[in-house]
Amino acid sequence: MTERVPVRVLLLFGDQAEIVADVPTDERAEPARYPAADIAAATGVPVDQLAGQRLTAEVGTDDQLSDWRVA
Repeated sequence: MTERVPVRVLLLFGDQAEIVADVPTDERAEPARYPAADIAAATGVPVDQLAGQRLTAEVGTDDQLSDWRVA
């Protein structure tokens, strides 16, 4: 079973996007990194415009995010 959650791209670090839950700062866990090109391809947002984007993603049973969409 998967769940769709709101996330935010904090910043780009090389070819990786740092992703956090889109919740108040004091409730966030450490950022997770995902390939920026994969997120850009899924959302249609150019890589250089990903930082700051609000998205949604599915959380799999392995806690990995996938199926990126613009929020």
